Amino acid sequence: MTRDTKLKNWIKSTPALKRAALLSMRVAPALRASGILRIPRFIREWRQFRSSGGEAGLLDFHPCLFDRTASTAVEAQYFYQAIWAARRIVHAGVALHLDVASQTMFVGMLTAFVDVIFVDIRPIGLAVERLTMCAGSITQLPFDSASVTSLSSLHVIEHIGLGRYGDPIEARGPERAASELERVLAPGGRLYLSTPIGRPRVQFNSQRIFSTQEIVRMFSRCTLKEFSVVDAASVFRQNVPLSTEVEVEAAGSDFGLGMFVFEKRE
Repeated sequence: MTRDTKLKNWIKSTPALKRAALLSMRVAPALRASGILRIPRFIREWRQFRSSGGEAGLLDFHPCLFDRTASTAVEAQYFYQAIWAARRIVHAGVALHLDVASQTMFVGMLTAFVDVIFVDIRPIGLAVERLTMCAGSITQLPFDSASVTSLSSLHVIEHIGLGRYGDPIEARGPERAASELERVLAPGGRLYLSTPIGRPRVQFNSQRIFSTQEIVRMFSRCTLKEFSVVDAASVFRQNVPLSTEVEVEAAGSDFGLGMFVFEKRE
């Protein structure tokens, strides 16, 4: 047993030390420069809470100093893509859907309507009804060829091969991922795919930005049935022409999100 492990076990076995350690983890984000300026208000309101009859001990502090905003912050691309994909999957009336590495909240909510198999190199350590977890890579899916009729992979393909999530470095990672998605998709089956679109480039090791034509070429064994976008100004537009301009600089961003529905040809 290492010295660090012994120290952690000692802290965990001592209630007061455990509470102090958890407090330090909760307080740390508040100690950055912009947070320090907000601490006086936090202390003032804590005192007001206590004077009104509330109880809140120091070791249970959990400063949330950045949530008091005029509007609720939301990642527009993830918000819209979840709505876009879920509506289409549910409308299709499939009994079983396979998702590869999409946002876990989307996958979980999808189980309210359909049985879901979720594949990721980092499996979820939770259990929920109608959800089957499967450890695997998008470049080597553990499924037979032409065996999947309903498939999604949202905001995933742009990361493949950049090492961000522990995957191997691979310059042609997206192409390998696309080939594998096509391989498992059955004739007539549908793939719901989203990825950043705009001026083609690699933002190592975060993501890639693709042109719409690049994505269509990657899925040469499929027919494009629908194209929708969330542009850089967070405007959601459905069923638009593939040539739709999305490279609008707004809100500090210079790329949009392309959402593609592909159907595997017979």
